[in-house]
Amino acid sequence: MEAAGTEPMLDVLVIGGGINGAGIARDAAGRGWSVCLCEQDDLAAHTSSASTKLIHGGLRYLQYGQFGLVRKALRERSVLQRLAPHLVVPTEFVLPQAAHLRPGWMLRAGLWLYDHLGHADPAFPRSQRLDLRRDPRGALLHAGVRRGFSYADARVDDARLVLLNVLDAHERGARIRVRTRCEQLIRHRDHWWAVLRDADGSIVRLRTRAVVNATGPWAGDLLERAGMDAPIGLRLVQGSHIVVPRLYAHDSAYLLQQPDQRIVFVLPFEQDFTLIGTTDVDYDGDPARVRASDDEVEYLCAAANRWLRTAVHAGDVVWRYSGVRPLLADHHHDAAKVTRDYRLQLDATQAPLLSVLGGKLTTYRTLAEEAVDQLGPLLGRTEPAWTGAGPVLPGGDGGDAQHVQERLQAAYPQQPPALLATLARRYGTRASTVLGAASTPAHLGTHFGAGLYQREVDYLVAQEWVRTPEDLLWRRTRLGLRLDPAQRDTLAQYLRDRVAAIA
Repeated sequence: MEAAGTEPMLDVLVIGGGINGAGIARDAAGRGWSVCLCEQDDLAAHTSSASTKLIHGGLRYLQYGQFGLVRKALRERSVLQRLAPHLVVPTEFVLPQAAHLRPGWMLRAGLWLYDHLGHADPAFPRSQRLDLRRDPRGALLHAGVRRGFSYADARVDDARLVLLNVLDAHERGARIRVRTRCEQLIRHRDHWWAVLRDADGSIVRLRTRAVVNATGPWAGDLLERAGMDAPIGLRLVQGSHIVVPRLYAHDSAYLLQQPDQRIVFVLPFEQDFTLIGTTDVDYDGDPARVRASDDEVEYLCAAANRWLRTAVHAGDVVWRYSGVRPLLADHHHDAAKVTRDYRLQLDATQAPLLSVLGGKLTTYRTLAEEAVDQLGPLLGRTEPAWTGAGPVLPGGDGGDAQHVQERLQAAYPQQPPALLATLARRYGTRASTVLGAASTPAHLGTHFGAGLYQREVDYLVAQEWVRTPEDLLWRRTRLGLRLDPAQRDTLAQYLRDRVAAIA
């Protein structure tokens, strides 16, 4: 039996729980707007948890003349590191040189420009020339690789960055509806009716003054649901990654040039693993069903093996993942060359509808700010932008993860340092909320394996919208890499019981 309900008029309904929808909901809620965010699956269930996990300017975009995008992204790099210092980790990247791919002068010029497009920031030192015969990081590379460069960018847990934005939006008054599909949008002169279907089949009808279409690769589908056939100009591109056991001990990353003019990243990942990616392949299927193909896995292995002494084989892969990037269609035949910039498409002929097209993880905050700035005058709202210099994201008020861990160790001297380090990286200062009064591991409840205790699971269910093992294992944490099948089964049963108890 379907239940129907109607809620009061909203300022804005944001449809889509990826990074762009999350950022827009946070920005609008922080300006005092009434906001609802709905997502048909879990938060960051698709593209926004399938990135290369980088906050970066995009060094390779310089060769395509995308200077404005690179400048914007480099400036955001510092902003995001301030907003979530426990999550955004400055990282030095090693770029080995091969004259037959790009000459040294070209790399030097590109890195000089990269250094000067962003603001000076001690967290991101300027590029340097490297002698890889002497630099210890050269030991990972083939013996013939003698020269290279280093430059700085940052790594991030993409899914948790989405979660922090949604959590902050919620704490600022936004209503969050996860696993809620927007079935229908009906437009009137000064408002929209939205028909939402929850996971249990119940129907909720909302009235809202504006709608934001932040559904990523589903943007065109949502416009059809709204009875609009405006062209959106998206090109769907599949990007796949592989994860293997850790290939090296240090914390630098590598940017590896390829004969097809693409580049592939090799990154430290979750302490014990190495991440390799990405591919760029045009995609025309259901974005929810995208999978990393065997051909893509072989491509990434070969890309790594052109440079690394330690061979990477398909049999070494412990996890493969893929996402569909909704990029702005342009003239480039090669999907790798398609711009990562964004466009905000506003239809204000009646009640406004703003569609978010394109974009990249690093620039989500500026995208969100521009989106809310565009909607404000149409809704009679004059509140100023605030997120650039405003409060940090939840958990970001204690500095980087090392500083948070030190504070946790002082407060919880009987808890294992390794556990506290993990919680510091994952939650920042909110780790103390996860731990509560649990002074020893025995007070944390059932241990499901790999440092995951009942108390953390309860926190994730109560505070972070976790409902399934996949939510927990592959998005809120990456413990799917560590728990064995029996441990996963035990966790799944506990989650079913816990979720049922709060339903």
